[in-house]
Amino acid sequence: MNRAALIWRLASFAVAAGFIALWQLIANLKLVSPVFLPGPDRAWAALVRGFSSGDLWSKLAGTLEHMAYGWRAASIAGIAIGAIIGSSRTMRTYVAPSLEFLRPLPVSAIIPVAIAMLGLTQAMALFVISFGAIWPIMLATIHGFAAVEPRLYEVARSLQMSKLAVIFKIALPSASPDILAGMRLSLTVALILSVVCEILAGLDGLGHWVLLSARAFRSADLFAGVILLGVTGYVTSVAMSMAEHRLLAWQASQR
Repeated sequence: MNRAALIWRLASFAVAAGFIALWQLIANLKLVSPVFLPGPDRAWAALVRGFSSGDLWSKLAGTLEHMAYGWRAASIAGIAIGAIIGSSRTMRTYVAPSLEFLRPLPVSAIIPVAIAMLGLTQAMALFVISFGAIWPIMLATIHGFAAVEPRLYEVARSLQMSKLAVIFKIALPSASPDILAGMRLSLTVALILSVVCEILAGLDGLGHWVLLSARAFRSADLFAGVILLGVTGYVTSVAMSMAEHRLLAWQASQR
């Protein structure tokens, strides 16, 4: 780690420590009612208590399961559709208007449709999460495939490579930085939508934990769930970044 990166990391920790100290000060002075704002000490105690009883483990597992299934479905569909569209100029020309119509649609507008068709079920959650998470992956894949050097396609034609061989041996490796970046962004979207679906459908997960804690005015449990969600988002993002760095190590070695 170079000196600049170390300084930025230390500065980030300093900001976080200052925020926690300010939060504790506000709680101690009771500038906000403890019913609504517990101190970080109470939130931490609730977090420890939740894990000790096993309740938070099951809620965390439920959220991770919803996120993983939706993200995996979005990744498979997004890469496949993006590869088909991105590898053909004709497809990009004719399909682009439809994509521009669907892409700006907020997921909040799709949720009532999904509930009407599928009810408050796991299938509804999977559909909503997949719909919201597919766009970063699909658009990144289209951009990655469209940006492949034309000379590589000329070489493939001269070698009489099949369409599938061109996709898997030329286009996909060239587009992998865009695809992985889209997948990393999509992972955050999947986590957010998992929580939303758990709140709306009452599915087992951290979203349901937060909702029940808010309704019962258990502010410490509420903040414990929110903190755990933040940690989950950070850890999954870092893990995806590490995987991205490792998978793209071959590019760095060629520079």
